[in-house]
Amino acid sequence: MQVMSVRFTTRARTGAVALVVAAGLALGVAGCGGGSDGEDGKPKDSASASKGNDPNPSTQEGADETLAELRGEGGLTLKITSAARDAGGFVTVNGEIKNDSSEPARIPVQASGNETEIIAHGRSLGGATLVDSASKKRYYVLRDTEGRPLTTTNMPRLKVGESIPVFMQFPAPPADSPEVTFQLPTFASGTIQISG
Repeated sequence: MQVMSVRFTTRARTGAVALVVAAGLALGVAGCGGGSDGEDGKPKDSASASKGNDPNPSTQEGADETLAELRGEGGLTLKITSAARDAGGFVTVNGEIKNDSSEPARIPVQASGNETEIIAHGRSLGGATLVDSASKKRYYVLRDTEGRPLTTTNMPRLKVGESIPVFMQFPAPPADSPEVTFQLPTFASGTIQISG
């Protein structure tokens, strides 16, 4: 880094002094900006700085935490990445379903549950439940006023290796029950932590 010395005289005008100081600071900042470590002459970004300034929280460190990974029929896997309470008294469970098999696969129709009102709206994850063992209660996926489940619906056939994001919304268990068992027909059960 080059250090630039600036000499001031009492006869210099205030504007000129400000201009010289600003120019000196600009050169100092540019000189301290890091070396050209990259092959193309551009400075390399540090991994920690790029993660911290990433506006997309899903790519930040720790944001891709897995609460549970549940195996299903036909090589399907459900990875639950968050279960968060919101101010309205709900819990939203987010995750992704991936086809880990060697053939295209569909989400089983059983995942929609067996309630006629939910089944009438097509394939969904309407059969999902949260079980609170402490209070001995089971919470079902919420529905809107027309009976549609508040969950991912009309899921496509998944190609080999393909995954899709999914969500399910439930009534929130009591605040003193942060741990619940997540269940979805044809998938293994798993214990998840509710945040918030």
